Amino acid sequence: MVSIDTYNACVDFPIFDAKSRSLKKAMLSTAGGAIGKNDHNTVVVEALRDINLHLREGDRVGLVGHNGAGKSTLLRLLSGIYEPTRGTADVRGRVAPVFDLGVGMDPEVSGYDNIIIRGLFLGQSIKQMKKKMDEIAEFSELGDYLSMPLRTYSTGMRVRLALGVVTSIEPEILLLDEGIGAVDAAFMAKARVRLQELVKRSGILVFASHSNDFLAQLCNTALWIDHGEIRSVGEVSEVVGQYEGPEVGEYVRDLRERFEREDAAE
Repeated sequence: MVSIDTYNACVDFPIFDAKSRSLKKAMLSTAGGAIGKNDHNTVVVEALRDINLHLREGDRVGLVGHNGAGKSTLLRLLSGIYEPTRGTADVRGRVAPVFDLGVGMDPEVSGYDNIIIRGLFLGQSIKQMKKKMDEIAEFSELGDYLSMPLRTYSTGMRVRLALGVVTSIEPEILLLDEGIGAVDAAFMAKARVRLQELVKRSGILVFASHSNDFLAQLCNTALWIDHGEIRSVGEVSEVVGQYEGPEVGEYVRDLRERFEREDAAE
């Protein structure tokens, strides 16, 4: 059964030179959280603190919070990139992370080879990825560049290739960060349609976004993270209203009702 369970999960980043104020500022701006000390008296940034999540199939969770609040750190914890410093994180199901898109790719081999490599990283077989090759090539619009080494690609081209791969699989758990950027607006519009289809095929969605329209469309629950801690969990419009104010909450409620009517009419 597809599930996510975390029990008092914490993620700390050690700062070994606590005298370096610039390093401390850099870590805080990246990870958010508070500065504390661990059991070895090492200064740490507490990026996530006492995270308790219990998600099952059909859950669509939107993460809200300011930049550096801990949203991306939570996605990396759930994907297995980070291990909890304290507490536990038990994730059962095939995970598709749509962030850190360069992970699992080799700059020295071709785009075609990287389709296979990235697919293997996501738990697919070589046979499965070969069947998807034409579909991914068409979506990415990279043409002859697919025969060239990845190091010759621009950042936007790498994102296109990685998005093509990750949106071609059948995920049980989809971890999505809207801030993947680095592609032109026309391609991003095309990618959003494909991402929406991916969401429908997934069992569990955890989605970090600053777009209230997207949250209203894709999520049935929201989770507000502030300085590495969960401030609130509940219905999307309710949590967004707590985070951004009641007028924004009403806007999201109206959006959700509209999307529900449109879905019912299909």
